[in-house]
Amino acid sequence: MSDKEAALRELLEGTFLFRGAPQAAAAALADRRILRRSAAKGEVIYDPRHFQRCLGVVVQGAVRVNKGELLMSVLRRGDLFGAAALFNDRPDYATTLTARSPCALVLLPQDLVEEFMGRWPQVGRNYVAYLSERIRFLSAKIDALTAGPALRKAAQYLLSRQDGETAELDCSITDLACRLGVSRASLYRALDGLEAAGSIARKGRRVRILDQTALQEL
Repeated sequence: MSDKEAALRELLEGTFLFRGAPQAAAAALADRRILRRSAAKGEVIYDPRHFQRCLGVVVQGAVRVNKGELLMSVLRRGDLFGAAALFNDRPDYATTLTARSPCALVLLPQDLVEEFMGRWPQVGRNYVAYLSERIRFLSAKIDALTAGPALRKAAQYLLSRQDGETAELDCSITDLACRLGVSRASLYRALDGLEAAGSIARKGRRVRILDQTALQEL
């Protein structure tokens, strides 16, 4: 096995789909026909009219996920995509996926995913858990959208506090909500939504700015 193939196998073993499953599950992919794809920066990978019934894995680069003009999330190395294309007969796909940088991708056809679920039950449980997490993610996005002005105000505040790739909150959430003129619950929803979308990552009062453009567009 080449170093490149070994690195890919290690990446797949660490994805949500194969977490906790026997090593033989990810190893079996080496013996099967998986699809490999590259995408140049700005290239559309999936859109509502052009997609494959495959579960995808980002091997390299970053992928922007949009629903119309709305930024849903940014996918990075090891993240999955394409679940909305599996196990249904709809002729359209739910979102548009665009490469934010040169990307390398692996696509697992639906019949292969289904076979692996049958052979290794943990893969099936992981897939259900993944879908459950996507429901929570979409719920957080809805909360963020209903936050309305709070979302924009939170984004503007973080940009005003930005120092390089981070922003430091200079007060408590309660005080910040008062300063911005929004409820504390709305502010929490807004921050949760920005984090779920991949725009920021929070640790205490320290906030990493992952997608400055997305914050500026709010």
